[in-house]
Amino acid sequence: MIPQVRPDIGQEEIDAVTDVLRSSMIAMGKRVAELEERWAAFCGVKHAIAVNNGTIAEMCIFAGMGLGPGDEVVTVSHTFNATVSSILFTGATPVFVDIEPDTYLIDAGRIEAAITPRTRAIFPVHLFGLVADMDPILAIADRYGLTVVEDACQAHGATYRGKRAGSFGHGAFSLYGTKNMTTGEGGFITTDDDRLADWLRLYRNQGMAKRYHHEILGYNFRMTDIQAAIGLVQLDKLERNTARRQALAARYDAGFAGLPAAVPVVPEGRTHVYHQYTVNVGAARDAVVGDMQAAAIGVGIYYPIPCHRQQYVLELGIEADLPDTDAAADGCLSLPMFPLLSDADQDVVIATFRDSVLRHAGAEAGAGGAATGASVASAALR
Repeated sequence: MIPQVRPDIGQEEIDAVTDVLRSSMIAMGKRVAELEERWAAFCGVKHAIAVNNGTIAEMCIFAGMGLGPGDEVVTVSHTFNATVSSILFTGATPVFVDIEPDTYLIDAGRIEAAITPRTRAIFPVHLFGLVADMDPILAIADRYGLTVVEDACQAHGATYRGKRAGSFGHGAFSLYGTKNMTTGEGGFITTDDDRLADWLRLYRNQGMAKRYHHEILGYNFRMTDIQAAIGLVQLDKLERNTARRQALAARYDAGFAGLPAAVPVVPEGRTHVYHQYTVNVGAARDAVVGDMQAAAIGVGIYYPIPCHRQQYVLELGIEADLPDTDAAADGCLSLPMFPLLSDADQDVVIATFRDSVLRHAGAEAGAGGAATGASVASAALR
């Protein structure tokens, strides 16, 4: 079996955890502080606040902004549920705009039409390891006096015009087991806002700056030193593992040349860190997934049901017409992508995928004449 994802966990992480266990300081201690300092420096921001998962990171940012009922946040539906649930947690309402059909990221050209007097923030998602088009997003936010919050949970180290994800606004990162950098469970908040950072450190620690003196209503959203010890080793590996992911993506790109399938695009001025390698094969998707699974190759579908079509969102009366989002949900699949994937196993993935796409998507394209991957993808996505 070739899995779709596998964390790079080795003896270094085991030794780091053992050291913490032997130290008797296993709660939020010096290793958490070191990880926060190093992550802030890596992202190029003043503050990094470690919390216990990526969902909490997003919830804390919106709580710290004072978001509440009647407020609106412009975001996307083609994302993991936490993007939306973190807004709804405050009583605010997500307002969905569609995505760019080639990058799967928020279409900045559609944001302005979604802004109302109730809008408080723009919440782009840096999906699959690629940063959204931040220059126009920041310009819109500045024009309307809005806050930019980045869902950077899948974009550890990704850059846009030389700046890293998480440095454009308030950023939220996940350190879940499948992410490019993991602590098992965990998350970061990044910000240059001193006031927000101070508030977040209280909020994640039961509202306490001094033990048993609760300055605000807070909760236990702390990271442990056990998790931070793993994270410090993972951070040491991150740039090496990113380079391996990029090399694997280049091999996929070359192996899929000429196929009627849309491979990931990397707009000029951005680096992709390939949390996922996602391809679009249109109406052939389910047949291709079946072939890959029959060959014992793991694939993922991110995400089969967009957030605006989730039952609980519909029950809240939140509706949106998002054809490009729906098309991505119907046509995309993600292939094995992790640093420990061998070239030999990747060759098996490439050969199996090529054969399946040519039999299924290729036959569909052939009915209308010869087609390139880009043109078939365009037909599938539009």
